[in-house]
Amino acid sequence: MSKKQKDAEIRVLQDRLLKIQHAYRRDGRKAMIVLEGWDAAGKGGLIRRLAARLDPRALKVWPIGPPATSEHGAHWLRRFWVKVPAAGEIAVFDRSWYGRVLVERIEGFATKDAWQRAYEEINDWEKSLVLEDYRLVKLLLDISPEEQLERFRARYENPAKRWKITEEDLRNRDRWDDYADAYQEMMARTDKPQARWHAIKTDSKHKSRVMGLGIIADTLADGVDLAWPDATPPIHDFFEGLPDRQQD
Repeated sequence: MSKKQKDAEIRVLQDRLLKIQHAYRRDGRKAMIVLEGWDAAGKGGLIRRLAARLDPRALKVWPIGPPATSEHGAHWLRRFWVKVPAAGEIAVFDRSWYGRVLVERIEGFATKDAWQRAYEEINDWEKSLVLEDYRLVKLLLDISPEEQLERFRARYENPAKRWKITEEDLRNRDRWDDYADAYQEMMARTDKPQARWHAIKTDSKHKSRVMGLGIIADTLADGVDLAWPDATPPIHDFFEGLPDRQQD
């Protein structure tokens, strides 16, 4: 496909997502989109295309890193509770509470008892969100080690993108098998009917973006009236009472 064809395919999905966002704002619905996956697997690229045509006033994007100093000692889920969207909003989490059973597990930031307990805590929390009418979309972006290395190399060779590579990225790559096991267990233990995991292969950037946007759109649109909201009767009465425009 040419770049023009690829852009057109993405634009169709973006137009649909815009209608979905309008419906969520109109009906007071709320949604949370979770993106997990390997470094350089395409989380940022997917978020940029997701947000490109949406109204930023009703969209929140939360990049999740280590807990702030002020969050130390608090319940580990607290920093995510305060980011739960209000009615009419969609929130995107660039990494999430699943760090408890991923990086915190592998790097030893949480004890084995703590991260083992976290699976059930996560399931209970997500179930409570769904019962409060939140729509959850969980995507795991998967990439081959060979493709990840090529993307790292491309970043390193581009001075404008070299800053995106961190020493932590390289350490994580050295522990590939550990992370692969953690991802597999995460999905096995937290893939529930109310909050399904969707694994997406991302070696092809365009295909993975189309698939990701499509899954998000399909999940958020399920059972939702996507018709454009109409004006209220008083507004119709006002405009229908205006004199006809004068033609030149």
